[in-house]
Amino acid sequence: MEERQMFEGNWTCSDCSGAITQLPFQPKEGQNITCKECYMKNRPPRNFERKMVQGSWKCAGCGGEITQLPFEPKGDGDLFCLDCFKKNKNS
Repeated sequence: MEERQMFEGNWTCSDCSGAITQLPFQPKEGQNITCKECYMKNRPPRNFERKMVQGSWKCAGCGGEITQLPFEPKGDGDLFCLDCFKKNKNS
């Protein structure tokens, strides 16, 4: 994994007024910045739940029935069940 460049400086957290000496970006003049703790405390919650689309499709690999997909398909061609998708991905 590529290591992220860190910028050194003397900044103040706009939330808690704590000292910040390193940032993963170069802040712009007058930009409000927060320390890592305040950023993590105030960031919006992440919702990684993927909506599944219900339907009836045929797997292009094994011919089995597919009843749900993590996306809205544009057509019936080249749809794979999870097992065939993993096999093709690892090939």
